[in-house]
Amino acid sequence: MVEKLVGEYNKQKLDPEVLQELERQLLHIKRGVVEIVPEVELEQKLLKSIITKTPLKVKLGIDPTAPDIHLGHTVVLQKLKAFQELGHQVQLVIGDFTGRIGDPTGRSEARKQLTTEQVTYNAETYLQQVEKIIDKGKINLSFNSAWLAPLNFEQIIRLAGQITVARMLEREDFHKRYISQQPISVHEFFYPLMQGYDSVALESDIELGGTDQKFNLLMGRTLQKEFGQQPQIAIMTPLLEGLDGVKKMSKSLGNYIGIDEDPKDIYGKAMSIPDELMLKYFELVTDVSLDELAELKQGLDNGSIHPRDAKMKLAFNLVEKYYDNQSAVEAQEHFKSVFQNNQLPSDIEIKAVPADILDNEGRVWIAKLIHELGLVGSSGEGKRMVTQGAVKINEEKIDDVNMMVTPKSDMIIQVGKRKFAKIK
Repeated sequence: MVEKLVGEYNKQKLDPEVLQELERQLLHIKRGVVEIVPEVELEQKLLKSIITKTPLKVKLGIDPTAPDIHLGHTVVLQKLKAFQELGHQVQLVIGDFTGRIGDPTGRSEARKQLTTEQVTYNAETYLQQVEKIIDKGKINLSFNSAWLAPLNFEQIIRLAGQITVARMLEREDFHKRYISQQPISVHEFFYPLMQGYDSVALESDIELGGTDQKFNLLMGRTLQKEFGQQPQIAIMTPLLEGLDGVKKMSKSLGNYIGIDEDPKDIYGKAMSIPDELMLKYFELVTDVSLDELAELKQGLDNGSIHPRDAKMKLAFNLVEKYYDNQSAVEAQEHFKSVFQNNQLPSDIEIKAVPADILDNEGRVWIAKLIHELGLVGSSGEGKRMVTQGAVKINEEKIDDVNMMVTPKSDMIIQVGKRKFAKIK
């Protein structure tokens, strides 16, 4: 590594303690990272930072396009936390201006533009949840409307003049839409320009993002050069697969674990993570040490650690991280009693059945009933759950998708392994 370092500080000048600190920081920074562009410049910036005792400015931009944070979002937040713990200056940018347009990354069509009120509400919720991961008192918090909103049309034209349309069409999602003759609105081209300009405004040394953000992160490097600044380093973290083990974690796909969910739900969902993804989750969304990670991997490989036990450790860790130890203990006991010992939970929510959904004989279609009780998102989903054998009434499995149910007090309805309701 030392041989790669060039410039003002060369191998002969480096104090052993400086080298040790450089190695320590790189070890933590590279944990769970897919790509660093360019890595040698990161080493140079870190080295200069250590020698001059000047923290680096590390930027992460978040567009508040939705109010809730799930584990997929926390991957890059964990990396921001690592830089914070290493003593660097964290720049958290809330994209209240860019969020009104929406990042076109991975989209086959333009995003629906959000109102100022929607963005403001989402931003407030985001910040409340971010505090569960990083120390809010030690961040440089900015809203990019502070420098983007005042730009006049001449300045915007000059900014747009830095990049060609051909360069924009190199971006995969734009390229796919172009060749398939799907519309691309001009305002979408401005999104990466605005994100890049954030780095110019803050003079960032490093920017973090998922692998899907590479084009946007490199735009920051390009614009910083054009404005006479030292280009930032782009550090990319992987996208986290959801509970299905295949697609990226997403609330719209229902394969997510929200950090504000009920502790019992977080624990139960974590127990459904595919075995082959456990180590990835440990590495990317928990604070377990690198030594613990190595021990877990070795134990799973040689069979000395059962996958179920490792998964319970992961589930406990997540609840403890986002709530507290007592909540984690209670969530674990709940899981053991309900799922391992096949007992009904003692705290089933009591819900009333609306009279207007009943027919003249006091009955209601099973799929509609579980929807009205909030156990599924729609009657269509309820129908699928019955077809899959995931619905029970008083612990008896229901296999008739057309079944009409006569609700009675204390009747217990169960959907899947984690959702219960007791009828009032």
